[in-house]
Amino acid sequence: MQRSKNDVWVGLFVLIGTVALLFLALQSANLLSLSFQTTYRVTAKFDNVGGLKPKAAVRSAGVLVGRVEKIVFDDRSFQAQVTLALEGRYRFPKDSSLKILTSGLLGEQYIGIEPGADEKILVAGDVLGSTQSAVVLENLISQFLYSKAADASPAEGAKAKP
Repeated sequence: MQRSKNDVWVGLFVLIGTVALLFLALQSANLLSLSFQTTYRVTAKFDNVGGLKPKAAVRSAGVLVGRVEKIVFDDRSFQAQVTLALEGRYRFPKDSSLKILTSGLLGEQYIGIEPGADEKILVAGDVLGSTQSAVVLENLISQFLYSKAADASPAEGAKAKP
């Protein structure tokens, strides 16, 4: 009888530990977001979303204020349409701007909201017009290399003339 009680307690402890590890793994991978706050949805269009993914953070002044709900391609404007689920307790002016930012040098991407000065507040269904697309590291490197190559070309030609 005593062995049976110990087996039940050990089994229960292992089950609780497994559930806790699963919860932590899902939470750290942004696959699970437990929020009991009411949300409102707004959309924005970006020319390039880079590596932005659904469930990515939406931050203002470093504070998590919502999540990216979905990203779809709009075949009329040829832009990415991003739907944001913002927590109801955070209200932003209608002229707020959005930027796709990166955590650290090569970290995950998130959306940053910079509040505007309009007196009207965003409501569900609004479309934000002021957006700044993601900075793609490969594009920056290629622009740098092309500018260096363009700077070097005239100097080599000038040396060859005399």
